Amino acid sequence: MSTVNPQPLWQPDPQRIGQAQITKFQTWAAERHGAPAEGGYAALHRWSVDQLDSFWKAVTEWFDVRFSTPSARVLGDRSMPGAQWFPGATLNYAEHALRAADARADEPALLHVDETHEPRPVTWSELRRQVGSLAAELRALGVRPGDRVSGYLPNVPQAVVALLATAAVGAVWTSCAPDFGARSVLDRFQQVEPVVLFTVDGYRYGGKEHDRRDVVAELRRELPTLRAVVHVPLLGTPAPEGVLEWSSLTSAEVAPVFEQVPFDHPLWVLYSSGTTGLPKAIVQSQGGILVEHLKQLGLHCDLGPDDRFFWYTSTGWMMWNFLVSGLLTGTTIVLYDGSPGHPDTGAQWRVAERTGATLFGTSAAYVMACRKAEVHPSRDFDLSTVRCVATTGSPLPPDGFRWLHDEVGDGVWIASVSGGTDVCSCFAGAVPTLPVYIGELQAPSLGTDLRSWDPSGAPLVDEVGELVVTNPMPSMPIHFWNDPDGSRYHDSYFAMYPGVWRHGDWITLTSRGSVIIHGRSDSTLNRQGVRMGSADIYEAVERLPEIKESLVIGVEQPDGGYWMPLFVHLAPGAVLDDALLDRVKRTIREQLSPRHVPDEIIEVPGIPHTLTGKRIEVPVKRLLQGTPLEKAVNPGSIDDLGLLRFYEDLARERA
Repeated sequence: MSTVNPQPLWQPDPQRIGQAQITKFQTWAAERHGAPAEGGYAALHRWSVDQLDSFWKAVTEWFDVRFSTPSARVLGDRSMPGAQWFPGATLNYAEHALRAADARADEPALLHVDETHEPRPVTWSELRRQVGSLAAELRALGVRPGDRVSGYLPNVPQAVVALLATAAVGAVWTSCAPDFGARSVLDRFQQVEPVVLFTVDGYRYGGKEHDRRDVVAELRRELPTLRAVVHVPLLGTPAPEGVLEWSSLTSAEVAPVFEQVPFDHPLWVLYSSGTTGLPKAIVQSQGGILVEHLKQLGLHCDLGPDDRFFWYTSTGWMMWNFLVSGLLTGTTIVLYDGSPGHPDTGAQWRVAERTGATLFGTSAAYVMACRKAEVHPSRDFDLSTVRCVATTGSPLPPDGFRWLHDEVGDGVWIASVSGGTDVCSCFAGAVPTLPVYIGELQAPSLGTDLRSWDPSGAPLVDEVGELVVTNPMPSMPIHFWNDPDGSRYHDSYFAMYPGVWRHGDWITLTSRGSVIIHGRSDSTLNRQGVRMGSADIYEAVERLPEIKESLVIGVEQPDGGYWMPLFVHLAPGAVLDDALLDRVKRTIREQLSPRHVPDEIIEVPGIPHTLTGKRIEVPVKRLLQGTPLEKAVNPGSIDDLGLLRFYEDLARERA
């Protein structure tokens, strides 16, 4: 990979650097905790991973984390898995999320937006009151610390209230979006055995109402541990018999009581679909999420009380939990419940305009869809409040960086970030004081000892390697649910390099200190020793207007050969004729390398995705290697299972 120093696409001006929270933190930490006063972000990052205890102690002091019982140490045990953070300390996540209510009672904590795009505020005092009322009702229902509380809810204020009330009680939150079918929800919730279920009667998406009462009835039947079900009448239907009304549980004038729980007490369960078996039920802690999110949102995203934080997400994706944590920094969070493209592709920009968003978060896929649809955000919408556009979900291609710079404004900070459900945070991405280079994440996050390693564990610079983290992070899972001996947790991250987190992404750490993400390492293309992430191919191929979406797979053959097909889903009216085949091959050959021209280009009816919108490469690879469908993938994790039959049939024909 070339390491010549290109010109940055964006550079923060001296005023922005001086005003950034991370700059103020570095000066303060230099005076009190031995952080380097000089050397900028690179020096601060080095200190944050070399002096882990000092760094995290500084974070808790800078953000005034309120320990009801303090800890004598930051790290009791630093071995992975199993690091012990702040042993003996007690606190409560929800208490921190609501403390801005003391000073800013009548200002909006939440701005709720649906497909009408008209924001409706919920003030800090009203949010706090509803959480207090609901927490008291949960206790009256017998919910105790450690009990699980589940939500089958869209991205609406009620979901935030339910999460915070659950955390206030010391119970464990878990949620799925209402576009998940019953089987997918049960594959998740049955593992954790919830005692309360919050549910809507339906939701609105794409200008249509979607009734979910039949699904809810099935969930009630199949979750025998439920003591109570709470009805949120989003479509206005009455509560079924035996179900509690949301309004009756949230109407009291009650100050919230915050259960003080150990630092490593479970806060929520997130789910990550494996390629086999049930989704992994990932448990993260109240304290770990609190300090990790304060660092990520307060320092890296530079959020504070004057900001409005929007990220397009659903309650089934970790980015929703991350969005809610914006409350920790006193930030107003924007909840958009609706289609990302209704009534047109510019919908998300319209939300930013109408809410005055300062940080606009979306997916790389949405950026590329806007580019393809010739949306002109800064021309068509007032985006004068937007300081940062952040993307995640998949690597943002170079064309995406250029398009954002040209179409949103050259003064806007573009932050491509990368992390995972597994840590509910970012390994690398946003740094408000650093330049942005096309196709690159700005730097590894503070406290994250991010490395690129070869198969033997040797560090790499300016070369593609495995993404590893050699120090514990507070938000790493405390365990997986129903994994009593920890073997599934261990095998998911620590089997390849003992004692070191291996995430399963290919990355390049550049000699400039920036980071390039190439896609999943277990589906990476490797031909004649040249490795390349699939994202590189998608970026090149999907510039062609005839290609709606693509999927590339490298399949090791029993004879030692390597078959690399490219599957293409064509735009309406396009035909995969010889001319288009030649253009696809020429594009890959010229923009990437001749070694990465596929062996075959095959038209498909569609590209399968996970429920959070990621292309599924590894299950398709396994199907093409002859693995039966039921063993290649968890059916409940796929958006359209029928699309996988094509690949199954193809494998049969080839065999």
